[in-house]
Amino acid sequence: MSTVPTPPRRSGGTAMSSRLSPRDIAARKGQDPVVCITCYSAPMAGFMDPHVDLLLIGDTLGMVLYGMDSTLGVTLDMTINHTKAVMRGSARACVIADMPFGSYQASPQDAFRACARVMAETGCSGVKLEGGIEMAETIAYLVERGIPVLAHIGLKPQSVNVVGGFRVQGRTRAQARAVQADAKAVAAAGAFAVVIEGVVENLARSITQAIDIPTIGIGASAACDGQIIVAEDILGLFGSFTPKFVKRYAELGRAVSDAVGEYASDVRRRRFPGPDHVYGSTKAKPSRRKKTTREKTKRKKATRPRR
Repeated sequence: MSTVPTPPRRSGGTAMSSRLSPRDIAARKGQDPVVCITCYSAPMAGFMDPHVDLLLIGDTLGMVLYGMDSTLGVTLDMTINHTKAVMRGSARACVIADMPFGSYQASPQDAFRACARVMAETGCSGVKLEGGIEMAETIAYLVERGIPVLAHIGLKPQSVNVVGGFRVQGRTRAQARAVQADAKAVAAAGAFAVVIEGVVENLARSITQAIDIPTIGIGASAACDGQIIVAEDILGLFGSFTPKFVKRYAELGRAVSDAVGEYASDVRRRRFPGPDHVYGSTKAKPSRRKKTTREKTKRKKATRPRR
């Protein structure tokens, strides 16, 4: 019978050599699929770290943790705090921070300042930026200055207001050509890998064959060099909506609700806390009834030796 692993306790940073690096991820092109997942806290990082290759502190934290309607309200400070937590809770996985909206689009120089702050304050292995051709110059600028970049093309959640919502990309020839051009641009700029989100399957397959860096699919194709998913989606912890590309591996939200409901019932019926859950509890001990004079005399006669 399997048991639930306990997240590791860590007193500080972990040696960089023990972690998978962006270069390690890049070398997996055409090899075993790269396993990636979003993560936002130290305990969850401890559970996930033994099983995955890359932990992404996604800007999806705005929606799944903070209840925002989109990812646009996520701040740089939020990203830094959650990335620190994931670094403390993990030891093996490559940790990448998703740069929030507005922190890198203005210029390569602004992007460098923001990304350098994230890496310096958290110790993470690199950053993720949304954008294709329009971000190629920025990606090259960052890589030349020592900041590994995971690119993101196809459906770009930070651009939902421009494209008119969460729409699958690549259905038309024009869209397909644009996504292909984006893929080639970020690869040429030096990204160590690229996330391809929300595109038709044959397009993601074609891009994977066409570029020499790993493709990480989400709502794309099993032919990609790896896959990434939002943890709360596959664990059943985010119930507002379930995208088509999500497979539920657990229903933890239901388990949490049931557990809290049972706790509430125990409190209201004064069944919790019990004697085992309070300090200085005087548990009821078995009472010793005093023997009567007749019982004492009878016992003495029974134990008196016969002559």
